[in-house]
Amino acid sequence: MHRRWIAGLVVVGAGVVGLLLWPFITALEIIDGRDGHIAFCAKVRPGEELVLSYVHSVNKRPVYDTLRAEADHLVIVGSRFDSFGAGMPEASTSEGTLAVAPDGWLEWTVNRAVPDITVRVGWVAEHTLHVKGQEIRLADLAEPGKPLTMRVRKIRMLDFLKGRCIP
Repeated sequence: MHRRWIAGLVVVGAGVVGLLLWPFITALEIIDGRDGHIAFCAKVRPGEELVLSYVHSVNKRPVYDTLRAEADHLVIVGSRFDSFGAGMPEASTSEGTLAVAPDGWLEWTVNRAVPDITVRVGWVAEHTLHVKGQEIRLADLAEPGKPLTMRVRKIRMLDFLKGRCIP
């Protein structure tokens, strides 16, 4: 009887350790391109959308890029902007569709899956990630001119419990 009790504790303990160490929580991570450390992490659900906003470098107007987190990658959904500028789409192409929204803004729809997205933090672009009701200024995570890479991956419960990721 005593052996069964000990065996049961071992099985339960192994289950708890496995739960803590097995990566099964989907998270958005922002990785510092200089040294590879995780500068930001947020738990996300597959299908959850986030927005990267910035000020266009030439026309100084706002741009809102919508991204969607999936189980192991990101999807570039599209962009919203109110005026054309260098590098901005001017017409529909095989890459995406350009339309005018009812509010007069231009909407570029892409829906392109990518493993990650690297952004060089702008000097005046005010790159801001809108996720989980929070606004994360990329300049608070890395100096202007430095690269940050966004990716979705599975993380361990232990990392989540240690507060390395916002819920």
